[in-house]
Amino acid sequence: MLQSEALSILKTGANVFLTGEPGSGKTYTLNRYIEYLREHEIEPAITASTGIAATHLGGTTIHSWSGIGIKKELTHKDIEKIRTKNYLVSRLQKTSALIIDEVSMLEARILACVNLVLKEIRGSDKPFGGIQVVFTGDFFQLPPVFSRDESQLMIDNNSQSQFAFESDSWDEANPVVCYLSEQHRQEDSSFLSLLKSIRKKDITDTIHTSLTERILHPTELDEDGNHTKLYSHNLDVDKINYQKLALLPDEEYCFEMTSSGKKALVDQLMKGCLSPEILRLKKNARVIFTKNNFEQGFVNGTIGNVVGFSKDNFPIVETLSGREITVEPMEWTVEEKDKVLAGITQFPLRLAWAITVHKSQGMTLDSATVDLSKAFEYGQGYVAISRVRSFSGLYLLGYNERALEVHPVVFENDDLFQQRSSLSRDHLKKIPENELLEKQKKFIVACGGSIAKSKHKSKKKSYKSDTYDVTLSLVNEGKSIKDIAHERGLKKETILNHVERLFDEGKISNGQVKKYIPSHLNGSVPQIQKAFQELGAEYLSPVYKKFNGKY
Repeated sequence: MLQSEALSILKTGANVFLTGEPGSGKTYTLNRYIEYLREHEIEPAITASTGIAATHLGGTTIHSWSGIGIKKELTHKDIEKIRTKNYLVSRLQKTSALIIDEVSMLEARILACVNLVLKEIRGSDKPFGGIQVVFTGDFFQLPPVFSRDESQLMIDNNSQSQFAFESDSWDEANPVVCYLSEQHRQEDSSFLSLLKSIRKKDITDTIHTSLTERILHPTELDEDGNHTKLYSHNLDVDKINYQKLALLPDEEYCFEMTSSGKKALVDQLMKGCLSPEILRLKKNARVIFTKNNFEQGFVNGTIGNVVGFSKDNFPIVETLSGREITVEPMEWTVEEKDKVLAGITQFPLRLAWAITVHKSQGMTLDSATVDLSKAFEYGQGYVAISRVRSFSGLYLLGYNERALEVHPVVFENDDLFQQRSSLSRDHLKKIPENELLEKQKKFIVACGGSIAKSKHKSKKKSYKSDTYDVTLSLVNEGKSIKDIAHERGLKKETILNHVERLFDEGKISNGQVKKYIPSHLNGSVPQIQKAFQELGAEYLSPVYKKFNGKY
């Protein structure tokens, strides 16, 4: 299914399961839908299964939002306690659309609790109290985490329900499956084929050979300093990061996280924030950015090195693309109706010689050295390998058999999800456009949103996200420079500058850029590239002069 088709279905107010392979645009599509709702004065509840995932979307955990907290089963007394909290009751009653991201890590029991709370507080027997529920994620990624005692209890009680889609509440919601088929992350067809093979449990000798060829020889281990290392265990990560930091000779700078607001919410933010409570840095420390700031030129997953500190003692980071950024503290907040309930402030950085596979979920890395020799969980290998953009950016320290295993229950249900998505797409195509628009309008009205406002809103003003992010979304839709410029009300030169910066930051691929090169210049590009290399030039003028204005 295309992103635009999934968006059309979301706009009708149907319950939806938005899924697809890594890089297929799930988060992008979700953000477009959130933007659409807000344009029509509808504020969705943005939640995720974990604190880390919630920070990616600027939302909160589903546990905190629903009021269930750490509970995995609710009694009548628990429901009554939630009723006494006016702010919770108000929130649940006013919500028209609930988004739950990274649903692969959400337990079936938690989903059942959310369903029950919404029914009770909203006084409705309809699934989830009658509101739209949007599940997003990929079940081939990391599954829910259970303690040893919980796992044993499930075995003793012969309970097989683990994933959200195994819950009766999922069946009640009966979500329309939108399985995205486009691919916007990796440009390497052989790499995509490998990832598909893992999903299909088709691990051939060829796959093993391909992965074995990416294993670093012991003599190369000290030469891979430019690659973030991914490990399955926190112990390995912390050991490497602190060992590497201790070896640096320069002065150590310590930055302590500050906070404000309700303690419970602050604790939740701290737990989900990828930046540590105490950030220790030195010159030449390898770091990774933990938050998006398109204007500054970094995203969650951008790698760099600390090259110094400003007069305000702010770290100065040079990214792998050569961009130098003076990093300023940023906020992670929990908000409700534009009111900040809690917030934490820290530099959006963490040491990045190594990170865990768990924390890497949701990131896109230019390159990574991955140790899967101790992989212990379904999906760990798949998540780790799929973090990089291409096969050439993947370096392995080793892998065990478990690393390439996918959960059998997920494997069995994936074909069903794809079939249901195909049926949904076929059904969408049969709906007349005027009828589809009418359904979408009815949903806006039912949510108390404004239709009239969106009609009088100019396209240029409707863009609330960063200007580069908007251009990126239109590039991902395959639109031409001319069409993007027209839609955004900007000059073509401005859009080309956006494309240049997006490419420099690794957000768009070679293949996407090539589409914008005039056909009569295709044969000349290698000559132009060679001239840049020979002249050591960063600017256009020297190369322009070399060719006497030919290009």
